[in-house]
Amino acid sequence: MKLYNSLSHEKEEFVPNTPGKVSMYTCGPTVYHFAHIGNLRTYIMEDILDRYLRYVGYDVKRVMNITDVGHLTGDSDEGEDKMLKGAKREHKSVMEIAKLYTDAFFTDCKSLNIRRPDVVEPATACIGQFIKVIKKLMDTGYAYEAGGNIYFDTSKLENYYVFHNFEEEDLQDGVREGVEKDHNKRNKADFVLWFTKSKFDDQELKWNSPWGVGYPGWHIECSCISMKHLGEYLDIHCGGIDNAFPHHTNEIAQSEAYLGHKWCNYWFHVHHLNTNSGKMSKSSGEFLTVSLLEEKGYDPIVYRFFCLQSHYRKSLVFSYENLDNAAVAYNKMIARIAAAVKDTSGEIDKAAYDKLMGSFKDALDNDLNTALAITAVYDVLSADTNGKTKAALISEFDKVLSLNLIKNAEKLNAEPETEELPQEILDLAEQRKAARKEKNFALADELRDKITALGYAVEETRQGTKIYKK
Repeated sequence: MKLYNSLSHEKEEFVPNTPGKVSMYTCGPTVYHFAHIGNLRTYIMEDILDRYLRYVGYDVKRVMNITDVGHLTGDSDEGEDKMLKGAKREHKSVMEIAKLYTDAFFTDCKSLNIRRPDVVEPATACIGQFIKVIKKLMDTGYAYEAGGNIYFDTSKLENYYVFHNFEEEDLQDGVREGVEKDHNKRNKADFVLWFTKSKFDDQELKWNSPWGVGYPGWHIECSCISMKHLGEYLDIHCGGIDNAFPHHTNEIAQSEAYLGHKWCNYWFHVHHLNTNSGKMSKSSGEFLTVSLLEEKGYDPIVYRFFCLQSHYRKSLVFSYENLDNAAVAYNKMIARIAAAVKDTSGEIDKAAYDKLMGSFKDALDNDLNTALAITAVYDVLSADTNGKTKAALISEFDKVLSLNLIKNAEKLNAEPETEELPQEILDLAEQRKAARKEKNFALADELRDKITALGYAVEETRQGTKIYKK
């Protein structure tokens, strides 16, 4: 299996530190608000990687953090604490906010068939570990105290900018978005390990430390949680491409300074989900959630399918029109699978099975090419072989893709035949479909009411919109 390694900027043969075992770390959410569907694209692709590694026989241990303290709105240790911001917004405590949005995150993951990691650790449960690591960094000269805070000294490293070729000038004030002055720093790239003089008078979460009462910086959390559960040698570190710098850059700096050797071999970064106006983010106002998609009648699995149709290292453009097209394609696929698996008598055609399975694995072995893996499903449906073989293949594929392919096909086969709809109803249904594409949901609701008034029911199902006589 070859994976693109963001550290080397090349596809590399994946070879774990321990044969047969994979240690995998995933940057988890900062739980101050709902995850938007752009965030969740990253977790979907990480889930595919996790599932495929398990499918081909690796013993995978996957760890994820929950950031419930220390993540400021600016990457350069500036701005407001995100958790405090969420607490103020909703007039709740930080811990209440953390619980609410952690639960919401995993509810979304369940809707999208994203497997829960083997270990999920909130930052607030690891304060002692953070202090231990920071203390050693202080003792070995990699960290210093200034203005009441503890900073990592990036000048001690031969190569700090491991993912990008940034120059010192790139970090000048006002040159890069998010870079602001911090007069305590010895070097512009230095970052906070521990805050002891908070700019927030009402900061809720603080702990005793050798340097005074305070709280951890964001970057130290992932390093420590990973080392706590996965040891000194990490195989794969996952995250969104926007975390490569500075977050993952800082993780490598502090981890390798602490350990004294290379820490992680492979870095797996998923690219952005964009809208027509640019990158989707909470701050930009382009904030779409799984719940919102469900409210509009979309099956979350259709969004997963939409994501898998594109390579994880390509930016993906979201629009309701594109999602509608994905829904149509998904429903047609389910209908074809349903027809293919109606008759599963006979024996599996081994030659056809091996050939088609080979194509599926080849796709995923080539840097997790999910678009070609989806094509492999269509190849099965078009293959000159029997239903039993097709059912067996699609069932195996779905152990990785997790698109409910057989489940929804069987459900479709179990539904009673429906009578042909009158032309008037078909016309109204087409108008409603067009209204939804144009995001005119008020008109779509009005057309639904007209269909209902004519004696027909409109129901949103896992397979799409169903219209039938009441």
